[in-house]
Amino acid sequence: MWNDDWAAKAACNGQEPDELFVRGAEQTRAKQICSGCPVRTECLAEALDNQIEWGVWGGMTERERRALLRRRPNASWRAVLESARRGEQIAL
Repeated sequence: MWNDDWAAKAACNGQEPDELFVRGAEQTRAKQICSGCPVRTECLAEALDNQIEWGVWGGMTERERRALLRRRPNASWRAVLESARRGEQIAL
């Protein structure tokens, strides 16, 4: 089930925003915050659909998200990720 109120349930909720908007090796630590997050998929879809350029969102860095956006520039990432969550085969 998709959670439209995902930000309130995010593992990073209550963290200092500066911890997620880092560069280089610090991004690995920021991604670890996302690793067990119950709304990681919703967060990632938000960043991809809105082409957010900075920070770690949904466990992905801006570079990783740009790579996905280049592969599917016109995708509705919410639809793609919802389908994947339901177990449907999606070609990225």
